[in-house]
Amino acid sequence: MKDILQYPTSQLPRYSHYSPVQYRKSSYTATLYTPTHYTPTAHYTPKQNSSTRYTASNYTPSHYTPSHYTPSHYTPSKCGRTQCRSSPVALKPARSVRFPNDIVFQDHIRQGDLEQIGRFLRAKKVRLDTIYLSGMAALHEAVLTGNLECVKLLVKYGADVHQRDEDGWTPLHMACSDGYPDIARYLLSLGASVEAKNESGEKPGDLIDADCKELVQLFAVGCA
Repeated sequence: MKDILQYPTSQLPRYSHYSPVQYRKSSYTATLYTPTHYTPTAHYTPKQNSSTRYTASNYTPSHYTPSHYTPSHYTPSKCGRTQCRSSPVALKPARSVRFPNDIVFQDHIRQGDLEQIGRFLRAKKVRLDTIYLSGMAALHEAVLTGNLECVKLLVKYGADVHQRDEDGWTPLHMACSDGYPDIARYLLSLGASVEAKNESGEKPGDLIDADCKELVQLFAVGCA
């Protein structure tokens, strides 16, 4: 206390000399806070977070969108192709259904498939005297197609030119009725009967259309 009293009054610190140093904005704000240590973008915005570690390299292109998910593991392999390959398995029984040889052979005759007809006949898979559900035999079916070569092939393998269908028609009846003079001439050359009658009492010549001049002439000259 004695020391304070001995200190000259003129040398005591003033209040005005104390306030500016510790409190005024010019000495505190500029040096310690605002411009230097926080605002610049070097430490935070571009390098450490936005560009390098997150947006472009490590996440979007490489690890997610093209390579690991969309093409390989889901769309083509596991779902599209595998399930599509399983579809034919469900249809396989339908393709393995087998029809009787007579039905298949009848279809080949109607299509005029001489190669398949010959294959069936050589393998003896069918009988030529069989009456199909249509009520006709193979030779009748062939005559109705107008295919002379098919008729000749069946005759070669033993088809009977005198065979009758369910209504008593011979192949010659059908050739005359449907207007096939070439087939009628061929059957006549093999001895087909012009006197054979069907169940309605008709002979082959009775079924000839008057407009079919070639058939009319054929029967007019004695079926020569």
